[in-house]
Amino acid sequence: AETLAELAGRHVLMLLTKGDPAEQQGKIDASNLGHHFRDIHIVPEKNAATYRSLVTRHDLDVANTWMIGNSPNSDILPARAVGMNAVFIPNPHTWVLEGGEVDPADTGVLHLPRLTDLVRHF
Repeated sequence: AETLAELAGRHVLMLLTKGDPAEQQGKIDASNLGHHFRDIHIVPEKNAATYRSLVTRHDLDVANTWMIGNSPNSDILPARAVGMNAVFIPNPHTWVLEGGEVDPADTGVLHLPRLTDLVRHF
């Protein structure tokens, strides 16, 4: 919560999550973290088309937009495919189907061990 509060004071934060809308909204509500985000999007799939749609809808400058996530397949790779930067925070509990390979040489991806480390970079 502290990390999101600090980042929200300096940046516009949006939440993108996939899954059943009622289930995901319930998780967001239970977390009491939704107020840190300007917009919350719950989608059936996170892929390059989803990211392109959000870029257009919010008129985002992809060169200055960062996706932060733990899933190469749903967070990092589709964001990079549309030109966004990304922060990859691996989680040992990430669903195996969300795996994938993040190119270690990709300078558009910042690798961090913990979410709290974001405040030192942003």
